[in-house]
Amino acid sequence: QVQLVESGGGLVQPRGSLRLSCAASGLTVSSYRMSWYRQAPGKERESVAIKRIDGRTSYADSVLGRFTIARDNAKNTVYLQMNNMKSEDTAVYYCNAEAGGTNYWGQGTLVTVSS
Repeated sequence: QVQLVESGGGLVQPRGSLRLSCAASGLTVSSYRMSWYRQAPGKERESVAIKRIDGRTSYADSVLGRFTIARDNAKNTVYLQMNNMKSEDTAVYYCNAEAGGTNYWGQGTLVTVSS
């Protein structure tokens, strides 16, 4: 069965950094479009970063230049490196795997940016 397990969330100060991990089992991350989404309180879930099968990446305008999505095929894990964080980055972050219209989601990890 497919599992996506996020980790690495927590409390970070403004302008700080955090790295999220998404460990996959039951699927191969290099064969899926892997994405990070986030959902802030009272807001809809939004796409933050995408890593396509061919390696191309896309980012939301709000995180461009600050966040980096990476894939480690050997560890079957996807990462989200978040730098220069802002209070508006506070949200629950979710890992997503998509292929052929089938979506899998992780349980989410909470990121709070506050001094």
